[in-house]
Amino acid sequence: MKLPRRKFLHLAAGAAALPVVLRVAWAQTYPTRPVRIIVGVGAGGAPDIVARLMGQWLSERLGQPFIVENKPGAGTNIATEAVVRAPADGHTLLQATLTNAYNAALYPKLSFNFIRDIAPISSIMRTPLVMVANPVFPAKSVPEFIAFAKANPGKINMASSGAGNLTHLAGELFKMMADVDSIENIRAGKLRALAVTTAARAPMLPDIRPMAEFVPGYEASGWQGVGAPRNTPDEIIERLNQEINAGLADPTLKGRLASLGGVVFTNTPASFGTFISEETEKWGKAIRAANIKLE
Repeated sequence: MKLPRRKFLHLAAGAAALPVVLRVAWAQTYPTRPVRIIVGVGAGGAPDIVARLMGQWLSERLGQPFIVENKPGAGTNIATEAVVRAPADGHTLLQATLTNAYNAALYPKLSFNFIRDIAPISSIMRTPLVMVANPVFPAKSVPEFIAFAKANPGKINMASSGAGNLTHLAGELFKMMADVDSIENIRAGKLRALAVTTAARAPMLPDIRPMAEFVPGYEASGWQGVGAPRNTPDEIIERLNQEINAGLADPTLKGRLASLGGVVFTNTPASFGTFISEETEKWGKAIRAANIKLE
């Protein structure tokens, strides 16, 4: 049977549109079962708490449980690999952190590529650090500290929470950008705050100037977000992004994040992906400059 040209084109257009309709319908019914949020640290850590807060929000919005599953170990690489290998259907998500960005430089033999294998969904928050000094230390500001460090190379120690940790890497980034040999001890107790490490002033410490005012371009803060296995349908990623950003605009949830010392940090999937790439490059440069290796 020979079809009229107009009818044939109409049928062809309908057939071409069918996959789009099916994907949209799939996204509208998502999720169809409980969703796992894989966290690379143990219960009680900041990523775990944030994942549970956001999971509760998403559960209420999307009608299925969002269950936090802790998989600590290997600097969060165990958790990341579990998500990389999961089906790309939006039912397994990763609580992504800054650690994922700099692990590529710390662990050169990873079985995955974070940028390639994890699809960015949305950022959630950033957490600034504070550069502090003992009150008896002669420097009372960042410029005074840099001058003292340059005049006394190798005589100032930096205390951090562990090799390859953010506090360690933030110090190494400062050394590289300020061109000094070391920075002051960072210890618990009565300390003098010299600067916050974010690019702008932190809401929880509004009177403390940001490091970037003294070391142009310096920014070092922890961050958290959500990712999924690559090839997860765009429609599901977009829906999750919208729901997460709605949560970040909610005063109650926003207040809970602020109580953890975090600043709400929103992104589209595309801009979050760009941010992750920039962070990976920045921290990789600092790690290589300091010759830090973890195997």
